[in-house]
Amino acid sequence: DGQAYLVRYADDFVCCFQFKNEAEAFFQSLKLRLKKFNLEIAEDKTKIIPFGRLAEKLGKHQGNGKPETFDFLGFTHYCGKSKQGKFRVKRKSSRKKVQSKLKESKEWLMKNRNNNIHIIMDRFKRSLIGYFNYYCITDNIPSVNIFKVKIENLIFKWLNRRSQRKSFDWEKYRLFLSKFPLPSPRVKVNIYDLRKEISYIL
Repeated sequence: DGQAYLVRYADDFVCCFQFKNEAEAFFQSLKLRLKKFNLEIAEDKTKIIPFGRLAEKLGKHQGNGKPETFDFLGFTHYCGKSKQGKFRVKRKSSRKKVQSKLKESKEWLMKNRNNNIHIIMDRFKRSLIGYFNYYCITDNIPSVNIFKVKIENLIFKWLNRRSQRKSFDWEKYRLFLSKFPLPSPRVKVNIYDLRKEISYIL
């Protein structure tokens, strides 16, 4: 038998198996088990994929390119390389979650663009701090920076719709952001330092 792990948060979980046949056997057993309680697996959110160092090597050997990715807890997990060129699992903000947050921000701005500037900018300052606290982990800062730029662009667009006349050009907007600065992302959680602390329970 190969190694197997389960990572769970609330009702979301990922199961990791060393061998494909064991993953398939578990999947079938899980469906049968849930059926006894009149429950079903969300098939559209469930899949078996090759993933990890060996999956990357196998993909290259078969000419399939990089292994598939999977989303879990708001992050897309994918196979990457360290700065030293060694394999490691990396994480970036899930595209679905990013789009949802941008849509929420756009809708808020549409409804509240005529509010006091201080209220608008304070809202986005607090919103970004909360977003950064969750998503600013190892390897994800580039994705978070892109998200911040998109938020700045949304604010620019909707503040310019406050009146008939255009409020800002980009130069004036940069001066505005220097007066009402938004927070900048930095790593809040180093995944690899965390692993050192909890390795004794693995």
